[in-house]
Amino acid sequence: MVNVVRRIQEYNVGRDPDRLSMKYKNMRSSPFVFLRGTCHLFYENLPKSGIFKVGAKSAPLAWICGDMHLENFGSYKGDNRLVYFDMNDFDEASLAPATWEIVRLLTSIQIGAASFSASLIEANKLCQDFLDAYIAALSLGKPRWVERDTAVGIVGSLLNSLRERQRSSYLDSRTERKGRARQRVIRIDGKKALAVTDKQRAKVTTFMEKFAAEQGHPDFYKVLDVARRIAGTGSLGVERYIILVQGKGSPNGNYLLDLKQAAPCSLAAFLKVPQPKWSNDAERVVTIQRRVQAVSMAFLQAVTIGKKSYILRGLQPTEDRVSLDRATRSMDELKAVMQTMGHLVAWGQLRSSGRAGSAIADDLIAFAQNEKWKKQMLIAAHDCAAQVNKDWKTYSKAYDDGEFEV
Repeated sequence: MVNVVRRIQEYNVGRDPDRLSMKYKNMRSSPFVFLRGTCHLFYENLPKSGIFKVGAKSAPLAWICGDMHLENFGSYKGDNRLVYFDMNDFDEASLAPATWEIVRLLTSIQIGAASFSASLIEANKLCQDFLDAYIAALSLGKPRWVERDTAVGIVGSLLNSLRERQRSSYLDSRTERKGRARQRVIRIDGKKALAVTDKQRAKVTTFMEKFAAEQGHPDFYKVLDVARRIAGTGSLGVERYIILVQGKGSPNGNYLLDLKQAAPCSLAAFLKVPQPKWSNDAERVVTIQRRVQAVSMAFLQAVTIGKKSYILRGLQPTEDRVSLDRATRSMDELKAVMQTMGHLVAWGQLRSSGRAGSAIADDLIAFAQNEKWKKQMLIAAHDCAAQVNKDWKTYSKAYDDGEFEV
C-alpha cells in the first residue's frame, strides 16, 4: 500500500520552498490538480488498474510525454516562427507501452470532469471520442499536425486569436518599464514571477553570456533581467527562471526565455524496457520532444550549468490553452477538442516510431486495428480515477492537518 503522504513528501525534497508551498496549496484545490502534481503516484499505482494484464505486454512501445493530461496541450510558436497546437510538456518523456499515455489521458478526463462542469456521463462520452480519434489516426499511419489553417472549432479559434497578438502587448503583460530609458524588467507579481537572489542572477547571466558567445547573433541573448518563474503544477519548486533578453532591440523587440532544471523521470522506476543512455535528463526531454512534435518550440535545446542540466526554450504564455468549461462549451465543441487531442497523440507516436526501440509504424497500425484493448483502457481509466480520488482525500486531510507546511 502506497503511503501517499510520505511518497509526496519524499518526491518533493529539495525544492524551492516558496513555490513548493504553492504546489501543495494548488494540489489541495481539486483531484485534477492533484493528478497533475503527482505523476509519480499515478505510475506507482498503475498496476492496480489491471492495465499490465493487457497494456504492458501486448501494447507496442512508443515515445510518450509521460505526464499526459488535458492541460498538456496548447499553442506555441515553433522554431519556424509559425504557431502550432500540440503536446507541450515532456518532462516525464520516456519509452513505454503506448497504452500508458492513453490511460493517463482518459483518467484526466474522468478526474477533470468536475473541474470543467461536465457530468460523468459526458466525461465517459468524451473518453470514447478521444479513443475513437486516436484509433482512427493511428490506423491511417500518417502523422500530421495542427496549425492555424488546419485547426477547427475551439482550437481553430485559439490559433486565429493569436494572429492579432502583438509582441509589445505580450511583453507588457509580463514586464514593466523603469528608469529614464524605460527599459523593460520582469514584473514580480508573486503569481507568475518571484525575485531572484544576487547569486541566482549572476549564475543565469554568466551562463547566458557563455551561451550567447556560441550563437550566430550573440547580442540577441544579452540579459536584461532574470526572475524565478511560477508555472505548471508538477514542476513547481524545481529551479526555473524567466530570462528577459535583448532580442531584436528594446523595448518591443525583447524576448522572454524559459530556463528550467531537468528532473529525473518519475516513470523510470516502473519501466521494464531498456531506455537510451542519456547524458542527462535535459537531453532526454529535448530529444524526445523533438521526435514527437511536428515542429519544435522556438529556442528549444538542452544546456548544462555546472553539474545540472536545464531545458532552454521560448517562454510560452500559460493562457494559450483551450477552455473546456462545459458551462460555456457545447458537447460538440468538446468532442472536437478530444478528437484533436486523440489525433495529436497518435501522430506523435507515429512520427517517433522506429526510433531507438519504439515500435515501427506497421506495428502501431496493427495495434490500432485490433480494438479489443479499447474497452480495457476505459475500465483501467475508471480504476485509476477512483484511486486518484482516494489519494486526494488522503492528501487533503494531511494538508489540512498541517503535514505539508513548508
